[in-house]
Amino acid sequence: MFEAISIIPQEELIRRHASVRKHLHKIAPRAGGILVFSRLNIYYLTGTFGQGVLWLPLEGEPVLMLRKGISRARLEAGIDNIVSFKSYSELAGLCADAGSPFTKTIAAVMAGLTWQLGSLLASKLRGYAIVPGDHAVALAKMVKSEFELDIMRRCGEKHHRCLHDILPDVINPGMSERDISHKAWEAFFSEGHMGILRMQAHGEECFLGHVSAGDSGNYPSGFNGPLGLRGEHPGSALMGNADIIWKAGEPLMLDIGFQLEGYHTDKTQAYFGGSNADMPDDVRKAHDFCVEMQGWVCANAAPGITPSELYMYCIEQAVKRGFAEGFMGLDDNKVPFIGHGIGLTIDEFPPIAKGFDIPLEKGMTLAIEPKHGIRGVAMVGVENTFEITENGARCITGNSYEMIPVE
Repeated sequence: MFEAISIIPQEELIRRHASVRKHLHKIAPRAGGILVFSRLNIYYLTGTFGQGVLWLPLEGEPVLMLRKGISRARLEAGIDNIVSFKSYSELAGLCADAGSPFTKTIAAVMAGLTWQLGSLLASKLRGYAIVPGDHAVALAKMVKSEFELDIMRRCGEKHHRCLHDILPDVINPGMSERDISHKAWEAFFSEGHMGILRMQAHGEECFLGHVSAGDSGNYPSGFNGPLGLRGEHPGSALMGNADIIWKAGEPLMLDIGFQLEGYHTDKTQAYFGGSNADMPDDVRKAHDFCVEMQGWVCANAAPGITPSELYMYCIEQAVKRGFAEGFMGLDDNKVPFIGHGIGLTIDEFPPIAKGFDIPLEKGMTLAIEPKHGIRGVAMVGVENTFEITENGARCITGNSYEMIPVE
């Protein structure tokens, strides 16, 4: 007999189901329930990383239908109705048999399906109207419970220890980006990193993160973030390059996520190859500006303020104070946001960007990342993960934001 490694508490799953249902009622008012296909979203709503589909009706019990892993699901999942299936044509009958029949209109988390599988699903459910329901799950995941926040706080403590306390003692100018990447992995694994970073955006990948020495921080990037990097190879443009050496007098940027019990924190730590006295004025001023913007966001990101208000203030300050060209990236690397939600994926809802006007709520978690590219030199700046409290944002990835000198 086997036992589950860990089980999400029943009251936590009930809370999540209720939140999805509440948002679904507003987003797709005709839908009587939602089909969830993404394995990560199935985990969020059941406690098991199932390969299949979950039916969560507005009324009645959820039904988890799996192609593989049914024995494991029965150990881990906090729901009673768990059945196997082979074809989408079986779904309606299985849910009816479980006492939770499909309604005429069904919402679906469409991001969890390829075009091929989506077309197949529609052909097998011709008698039903299928409408988008992705945003209902995104909004539910946006606000974290105390159960989730506890995991993320512990994750953030470990994250800060790795980048702020451990790494400066084991890296130095003269090492390659790849060597620094490997030292980072040693530190992260020693603190319990679970070895994977998950991205929500379709097609995005992230392994360890970005290690960028000097002007690598401005190297053209296809990744949706401001920090450039050469990476290992065009076929795997992540981590650090073996041929790029971190030189004395250069900044080094490590933008690396930590994952604990499925949840992430995001953090960027800047280092300088030399003493504080050796740091060029343009590097120091740009980094200090980014730290100041992070501090303003932290103080003002209270319930009721919108992501777009936070974003616009930082953009206005960058223009006013002469940092507009490189703020949030140079040239094609520039991104139209200063942060993002974070949780079971690195890039959760909402972006901290123009046009996102859903007010912040207590319990939301945000990665705030003001960064600035200095042409021909490097990118500098910060990123940390924050928890929204009643009085503003509280950093959960440490309270030291300086560029760390390493000689």
